[in-house]
Amino acid sequence: MKKQLTVFFVTTISFLVGLCSLSIAQSGYKTPPKEITEMLLAKRPAAVSIDNKGEWMVLMQTNSYAEMEELAAPELRIAGLRINPANFAPSRMNLIEQLYLREARTQKDISIEGLPKPLHATGVTWSPDQRAFAFLQVNTTSVDLYQVNIATKKAIRINKSPLNIVLNRYQWVDANTLLYFTATRKPTEAPIKAAVPDGPTIQENSGKASPRPTFQDLIKSPYDEQLFAFYATAQLVSNTKGVETKIAGPALYKSASLSPDKKYILTEVMTPPFSYSVPAGGFASLLFIMDRKGMTIKNLGTNPSSETAPSGNDNVQPIARGHEWRDDQAATLVWCEPLDSGLIKKQMDYHDAVFALSAPFNGEKTLLFKTKMRYNNTVWGNEGLALVYEGLRSRQQSGINRFNPITGDLERIFTRNTTDAYSNPGTAVTKPNEFGQPVLWTIDKGNKVLFNNTTGSSPKGDLPFLLSFHVHTKKVDTLWKCSEGVFETVQKIIDAENGVLITQRESEKDVPNYFQKDLIRRTADRPLTNFKNPYPAMDGVTKEKIFYKRADGINLTGELYLPKNYNKERDGKLPVFIWAYPAEYNSAADAAQIRGSEHRFTYLNGGSPVFYVTQGYAVLNNAEMPIVASSENGKPNDNFIEQLTMNAEAAIQTLNERGVGDPDRVAVGGHSYGAFMTANLLAHTKLFKAGIARSGAYNRTLTPFGFQNEDRTYWQAPELYNQMSPFNYADKIKAPLLLIHGELDNNTGTFPIQSERMYNAIKGHGGTARYVSLPYESHGYTGKENLLHVLAEQFEWMERFVKNAPAQKSESKKGF
Repeated sequence: MKKQLTVFFVTTISFLVGLCSLSIAQSGYKTPPKEITEMLLAKRPAAVSIDNKGEWMVLMQTNSYAEMEELAAPELRIAGLRINPANFAPSRMNLIEQLYLREARTQKDISIEGLPKPLHATGVTWSPDQRAFAFLQVNTTSVDLYQVNIATKKAIRINKSPLNIVLNRYQWVDANTLLYFTATRKPTEAPIKAAVPDGPTIQENSGKASPRPTFQDLIKSPYDEQLFAFYATAQLVSNTKGVETKIAGPALYKSASLSPDKKYILTEVMTPPFSYSVPAGGFASLLFIMDRKGMTIKNLGTNPSSETAPSGNDNVQPIARGHEWRDDQAATLVWCEPLDSGLIKKQMDYHDAVFALSAPFNGEKTLLFKTKMRYNNTVWGNEGLALVYEGLRSRQQSGINRFNPITGDLERIFTRNTTDAYSNPGTAVTKPNEFGQPVLWTIDKGNKVLFNNTTGSSPKGDLPFLLSFHVHTKKVDTLWKCSEGVFETVQKIIDAENGVLITQRESEKDVPNYFQKDLIRRTADRPLTNFKNPYPAMDGVTKEKIFYKRADGINLTGELYLPKNYNKERDGKLPVFIWAYPAEYNSAADAAQIRGSEHRFTYLNGGSPVFYVTQGYAVLNNAEMPIVASSENGKPNDNFIEQLTMNAEAAIQTLNERGVGDPDRVAVGGHSYGAFMTANLLAHTKLFKAGIARSGAYNRTLTPFGFQNEDRTYWQAPELYNQMSPFNYADKIKAPLLLIHGELDNNTGTFPIQSERMYNAIKGHGGTARYVSLPYESHGYTGKENLLHVLAEQFEWMERFVKNAPAQKSESKKGF
């Protein structure tokens, strides 16, 4: 008996030691191979802000990734916001750690005196006269506002009271005056949660439909309401040369916008009760105009909570919306009202009407124009010219109209599908007017407006361009276009009439750098920066944009990366990592267009799959996964699984035929909707050795009022929701699936429970899966340790199940 007890004791200890060993093996942070670690942590070139004359540049170096101590700091997650309770600021901000000036003419870098130490800056903006810039300094327990004088090269803190930037930042009034919001209480005075609740938390609906997306970080209790009111309440302040003047009283300011003449403030204030169903942006509010002294001049009405807004793309609340100042006039308010009670399905010639009301705001509103689609916005020019944008998301349609405010004429100048990249004219170029407001930049005595397309999609790949459009003849002239072999975009126009531009140019080998161009004199481009490649380990890696077709003839593309010194005749076919994200199209022709450029420099952020090309993998990044409506009245998702399968088969077949990819050693991965794609591919095909799914949603019944671009609800299309949910096919997932999720994911629909339940479902059916929950991370990962761990997990998963996978059994690799 004693011997039996001894054996039992030893066996038990051995079992417990084994458990401990297993626990130790699964705990603690990992790091990927050295090359990957060094590339992730490499400092990227500074961000650049250039004054309107092109004379001075502000260079801003940020800390790319947060330390875990930063992520673990106290954080409030209420009303759809993430708040640092210690300083009345958003949490998780990517802050500037280095800030300096560069004189464009000499390329001389100049340090700035008086910067706070340590520098934790954000929100850099130039003054209206371009002689100074301001920035916010985010301290541990407060936020300050600094102003830097270009002439003296000195930074001065201008606020007397700590700022509150939970809901709003700051804005320039003129060269000497800024508006901002200050905290009304100390952080230490925040409400204290009762040890015992007063009662249950109760929500009630009184028969009104409230079909809302599955928002996260919402208010969940009366205590949350108290916290939100405490941290969002702020005092509007005007600061002239360091002297603060309060405007009106403390309130829950959703926004405060100065009129162009700086005499009035369009103000929106949130009002209780606070919704438990929508974020702060959808809370009920009061809208009014006040003067610079805080006196109410005009009440514009109340906005109800958005929780009662109708569901479906292009449906809106039956209320006035989009109030804003007309940029080309001193004090004229414009807004939109739906003519269809907010329901786009109503058959009407016009769905929206836009009105105006000028100071002193005691007259009747004036109808400016009506739109056939949903009104989006207006870019104002002058008394006789504006551009009016309208569109229908449900039909992927958009239109640009020329509007004459004098005659009231509205004339369509561009009509296009939003997915037709080739027809996109670009963004209307603006410049400051006498009020300092952005208005249309015109040339040729006001007859031509400028459009800047920083993408420039074309059959030859992306070739950005700058064009002019004659508002009378409708003639389009290309003023400048990117040369083939590089990727170059117009960043700023210095002198439109004389063709002086600042561009940013890059190639697959060259880091993006800034240049000044002269289109008239055609002198050599003058370099303004000389940033260096931060990734020496990528030297010799080849990047190529490849073109291929799927079974139904739709053209596809992807960015293929092959390892340094790789030779397919010598080295044979490589293990493959495909990374993708599905996109919906109503038109097969639009889906087949060429997008992207192989001449973009590849920056490696923590989510990039390209790291693994340094470890012997062929990486197909941005592999196109179009989901196309099969008929005019059909919806893209009606054939989601079939099209997803065709896309994947085409990519694998192409890499195999090119002799670079081993079809029996392919992994697929994606983030968010790409993770959803990955799980579906593993559930419905045998194409892949393994999958990596980060921060996805796998059970569509948990997003019942629509997801991505799908606007049908679960109750309208239950079969579709069930078919598209890989969770329902967890028993079919045989390829190993690595699931990764931030434990504090804040994205609509991708609650961490999605990955938890998916893992348990696969586990319950005997599949191979691993679930990694990242401490403190949101939908996008920012923690250094977490990112390194993710890269290590992904590498180990592919080494184990893809590169060193056992030989493929002879079986069909089509869908089940």
